Amino acid sequence: MINIGIEPKARLAIAKELSKLLADSYTLYLTTHKYHWNVTGPMFQTLHTLFEEQYTELAIAVDDIAERIRTLGEKAPGSYAEFQKLASVEEDVDQRSATEMIERLITAHETTIRTARALLHLAAEHGDDGTVDIATQRLQVHEKTAWMLRSFQEDV
Repeated sequence: MINIGIEPKARLAIAKELSKLLADSYTLYLTTHKYHWNVTGPMFQTLHTLFEEQYTELAIAVDDIAERIRTLGEKAPGSYAEFQKLASVEEDVDQRSATEMIERLITAHETTIRTARALLHLAAEHGDDGTVDIATQRLQVHEKTAWMLRSFQEDV
C-alpha cells in the first residue's frame, strides 16, 4: 500500500501523464541521437557536439521520469510500441539536412513542452510536488533547448 499523501486515482492519472512525458522524451532522445550520427554540412562539428549534449541530458531525464512513475506505484512504459502509442512527438524515419534537423527538433521540443506543462498543472492540482518539480525542470530544459535551436535558424 502506498501512502504518500496523494489519492490512488490521482497517482494513476499523474503516472499516465508522466508516461506521456517519458514517451515524448524518449522519442526526442532517439531522434536527437540519430541526428548526432547523421548530421552533415558546414555546421557538422557544432551540431554534432550540440546534439550529443542534448541526447545525453535526455538519457538522464528519461530515467528520472520513469523512476517518478515507479515512485507513484505504477509501471513505467519501456518499449518502442508503448512509446509510439503514448508519444506526441513524431518519430523521424527520414534522412534530413542539418536545417531540417533543427526545424524538427524545435517542433519536438515544443511538443514536449506542452506535454510537460499539462503534467505540471495536473500534478499541482493534486499537490504532487515531486512531479511538479520534474515537470518544471523539464519545461526549463526544453524551453531553453528550443530557444538555442531557434537561434541557429537566424544564421541558416
